[in-house]
Order: sequence, then C-alpha cells, then structure tokens
Amino acid sequence: MIVIEKAHAKINLILDVAGKRPDGYHEIRTVMQSLSLYDAITLSEKSHGISLDCNLAGLPVDAGNLAWQAASLIQAEYGVASGVHITLKKRIPVAAGLGGGSSNAAAVLRGLVRLWGLSPKEGELSALAAKLGSDVPFCLSGGTALGTGRGEIVTALPTCPHFYVVLANPGFPVSTASVYQNFRFEGNKARPDIDGMIAAICRAEQSGILVRLANALESSTFSLYPLVQELKVKMGQMGAALMCGSGATVFALFTAAAAARRLQQALLAAGTTAWLTETI
Repeated sequence: MIVIEKAHAKINLILDVAGKRPDGYHEIRTVMQSLSLYDAITLSEKSHGISLDCNLAGLPVDAGNLAWQAASLIQAEYGVASGVHITLKKRIPVAAGLGGGSSNAAAVLRGLVRLWGLSPKEGELSALAAKLGSDVPFCLSGGTALGTGRGEIVTALPTCPHFYVVLANPGFPVSTASVYQNFRFEGNKARPDIDGMIAAICRAEQSGILVRLANALESSTFSLYPLVQELKVKMGQMGAALMCGSGATVFALFTAAAAARRLQQALLAAGTTAWLTETI
C-alpha cells in the first residue's frame, strides 16, 4: 500500500515573544497560516524498519530527519511491526522559517495513521506531534490558527481572507537557536497586536491584517543576519513585508496577483530566489 501526503509551508502573520520558560524555551503567541507551497511525502509499507530518500542533497536520510523521527515515534507508540519507506520531495526551503521540516513530520504522522490503519484517540496525535517540535501540532491540520506556549498549543481560527504571497530567500539558513539566544526584550517598543490581528481575521478584513504584520524576532535576526533586513526593506517597497518565523525567508502579502508577480519578477531579476504562492 502507498499513501501520499502534502506537507504545506506556513508563515507567521504575527509573532510575539512573552518571556523565557523554565524549560529553556520561550513563551510565544503567534498567528500561523498555511500556504499552497508544499513538499510531497510518499509512504510505502514494507516488512520492517524505516528508510528515507530525498531529492535534496545534503538533507539527512536517517534519524537526523524529522520525518524519520515521526515514523519512529508513531511506530513505537502504537507497537506497529510493519516498516515504512519515506520518499520526500522537497520544494519548501530548508531552515528558512517556513516550517518545512515540521510539516514533513506532521504529514508522516497523518499518512501513517492511514497506511497502518491506526485509530488514535482524540488529542493523541497532537501530543505526539508536540514531542517532535513546536510547529508540528499546527502542521497536522494547518489553516489559520493561534499558537501559544512554545507554539505547540494550537487554537483554530476562522479562515484568513485570501492573499497572494511572495516568498524570498537570501540563500543561506538561519539558526533558530541563535536567534532566540540573541533575543532581547525591548521595553519601550510596541508589542505585536495579536488580539487586533485575530479580530481582523475574524472580520475578514484584509487591510487590518496587512497593517498588523509584526514579528518580535526580527531585531534579533537582523542583528545576526543584516542581509535579511535588506531583503525585507526591498520587498517592503512593493508590498506589506515581514520575516518568516526566525528567518531567513521574507514574505510579502498582496490582494492582487499581478502586483505579487511584479515583485517576484523584480526579485528574480536581481538574482534573489523567490516563489509566488497563496494562503489556503
């Protein structure tokens, strides 16, 4: 039997960091949104063990890959004797703030429930997802949602109104751990308006969403990786731009496809890798 799953990229429309937790993680509040850009996951049942291949050279194809870890975790949790071969076709940039690895892990969890005919109780799959990473629970269902705690506590929100999304990557990965270690609270700076963003989404008010795009991690990432800030400034001249997660990808939102295409073409002409996608 073969099961195919789509692992969608995500962006953070708004992200605030509230403080450091006793477990070493930071307490955050964020509104997350799925995109049409996705990696393709194919799961093929085999007699035993876990194996993985990937179209992207340099990506781990063993226990260092979050998709492999997801298979191992669900196999152990439900005592499954069968094995699986995972084929991972990457389209989402790696270490770019778009949740690609987390989405791959979530897709493996969803797919193996189907492949192995499992019947997890309510909340069980989300609990397993949280063990794999902060973004994995959101990626299980996707859409539009509020993330709290370290991001793993997910509350569904009404569907965000549609936007065309231009993603651009400066061509290097960002260390999320370094960004959080470098983060400093700026007491005199206005905090991201999470409640206002949620209200704008509930009203399906595109203009209200665009004016509230904010990411508390930007100052930390920009100080470590100035080219990310330069990219945001460039994109912000043509649309409402924001850094994705901890970086390095920057996104810009548009209500019109033609305007989004103009920005993508300008970025490509300047030698910057850029994608045109949309919210789903």
